[in-house]
Amino acid sequence: MAIDRSLTNVARTFQWDDVIVSKTDLTGKITYANEVFIDISGYTEKELLGAPHSILRHPAMPRCVFKFLWDRIADGHEVFAYVINRARNGDHYWVFAHVTPCTDHTGKIVGYHSNRRVPKDEAIATIAPLYQTLLGIEEKAGDRKLGVEQSFAALVKTIGDLGFDSYDRLIMTLSR
Repeated sequence: MAIDRSLTNVARTFQWDDVIVSKTDLTGKITYANEVFIDISGYTEKELLGAPHSILRHPAMPRCVFKFLWDRIADGHEVFAYVINRARNGDHYWVFAHVTPCTDHTGKIVGYHSNRRVPKDEAIATIAPLYQTLLGIEEKAGDRKLGVEQSFAALVKTIGDLGFDSYDRLIMTLSR
């Protein structure tokens, strides 16, 4: 069954007490999806399991935020981030994500676990324009890698200009 990659500009929502849960392997392939995730994404469990988590990537989401996220969790850190996702039919939905590495009995990272909740409107009002700016930087670059590097530098500068010493601190302040 073909997946429509067009956008509808329709926002999806889920309940404040719902939690989207997924697990991935080290390469980002989905190994577990709870019912809330299946419902909000519009995919079936069969379509999600084994698929790359990037199946949800919305084109309005700057790649530099994912670079930050993957770099941090690969180093064993938990990460909080605001993410806009694309549902199967092209609708979108914002989440406040908490991503942690999963380890085996020796402490080796064997996968990742993510819980996502409904974000605060005020946080999205702050993050969305920043993400638009970062995405614009990425799109203007000569190639994808250069665009991510330039937008990541702009993200770091913006965080400092806002008075924060890290993306994590900015995100945690917005989530309060």
